[in-house]
Amino acid sequence: MAFAAGRLYGPANFGVGRQGPGPGRNGVVQTMLITLPPDYRPTDNEEFMNGQQLAYFRQKLLRWRQDLLREAGDTLASLSVGGIAEADLTDRASVETDRALELRTRDRARKLISKIDQALERIENGTYGYCEETGEPIGLRRLEARPIATLSIEAQERHERMERVHRDD
Repeated sequence: MAFAAGRLYGPANFGVGRQGPGPGRNGVVQTMLITLPPDYRPTDNEEFMNGQQLAYFRQKLLRWRQDLLREAGDTLASLSVGGIAEADLTDRASVETDRALELRTRDRARKLISKIDQALERIENGTYGYCEETGEPIGLRRLEARPIATLSIEAQERHERMERVHRDD
């Protein structure tokens, strides 16, 4: 654990990989210790995907992952509390529908956790924040809204247009 600015920072600040701007680098990963101020927000005035930005997004992804895992644990606990004990058929159907909806939600969360893990890997290997199609920076506003994004807005729009064209065939 590191202590900085009167606040305790855990492992989320350690081991942020950095290779330099854009993909296609020489593969050298430098590990650094970064402590973030409590009110830090990435800005366009900084070098894109500098150590602080990488640490910020890593913490954001780890918190999101932790929340999803906690919710999944709560769901598992509620589903294992026993069978459906409702005597009325309508009540029983309602409980079964609620459980099915909860299981679908948890399946989506499981897929999201996988995408979060992939984003954390991209942070470690130095490709986080760069479009996997063009190699251009994705943009801080997009990453803030969707930290698991792998495509820039323009590349995502092209991808969605292609999906619509092929879907209509």
